[in-house]
Amino acid sequence: MFIMDNRAIGVFDSGLGGLTVVKELQKILPKESIIYFGDTGRVPYGSKSDATISKYVSEIFGFLSEKNVKAVVSACGTASSVIMKQNLLPKEELFTGVVVPACLAALEKTKNRRIGIIGTKATVNSGAYAEFINRMADDVEVFSLACPLFVPLVENGMFDEGNEITSLSVKQYLSYFKDKNIDTLILGCTHYPLLSSFISKEMGDGVTLIDSGKETANLIKKMLEKNDMLSEEAEASYEYYVSDSIEDFSENGERFLGRKIKENLYKKVF
Repeated sequence: MFIMDNRAIGVFDSGLGGLTVVKELQKILPKESIIYFGDTGRVPYGSKSDATISKYVSEIFGFLSEKNVKAVVSACGTASSVIMKQNLLPKEELFTGVVVPACLAALEKTKNRRIGIIGTKATVNSGAYAEFINRMADDVEVFSLACPLFVPLVENGMFDEGNEITSLSVKQYLSYFKDKNIDTLILGCTHYPLLSSFISKEMGDGVTLIDSGKETANLIKKMLEKNDMLSEEAEASYEYYVSDSIEDFSENGERFLGRKIKENLYKKVF
C-alpha cells in the first residue's frame, strides 16, 4: 500500500554547490518540498580537518532533524567523504552522500577503465572516491586531483561562460589529465558542475563528465520510491538557510536555479 510522506527532503552543502542537487530534485521530483542549508559562513570545507568537518556535519544533521525532514542528502563531496570515513549518519531513515552515486555512474560509463576524479583537497586526500571504485572494480585505474580554487570561483559567481580567470584556472589544473588517457571524469564536488562548460571544453568530447549532484538526486528519488515515501503535495515548498550573507547567496543562487529564492531565504548560525 502506498503511504505518502509530505515532509521535506533536507539537503546541505558548504555553500552554493549543493544547489546543483536541489535543481535536479526540483526537476525530477516537482512535488517534493526541500529544506536547504548552505554553510556559507564556513566555506570552503576542503581545507579543513576531518574533526572540524565532523563537528559541522553533526550540527547540520541536528538542524535538519529539528525541521523534521524525511531524508538527508549530503550534497558536499568533502562532507560525504568524511561521513563515510567516520560512519557519521543522521537520525533520519534515508541518507545519501554524493560519493557512491557518482562512483556507480562512472563505473557504468567508463569504457577503458581509466577514471579521473577532481575534488577539494580534503576529498582527494580522503581517498573515498578511489577506494569505493576499486572496491567495486579492482581493474579500474583512478587518477585524483585536488582543485582548491574551484569552490571560491563558484562562490564568487565566476561561473559565467567566458570568464577568463576561471578558464585559465581550469586549464592549468586539468593539464594533469592530458597524459592519463581517462574517458570519464567525476566532478567530485557539487560546486564543480557549475564549471562544467569550462571543464568539458578543456577535457574534450572523449571524456564523459559525471555530475555528482545529478546522480545523487537520481538516487534519492529511487530511495523514496522504494520506501513509499514520495510526496503527494499539489505544490512543493522550498526553504533556504545560510550561515552568512543572504544577499550574496541569493544573487548567485537565483542565477543558477532560475527562480526567486530570497523571499524563502533565512540565516542560521550555529
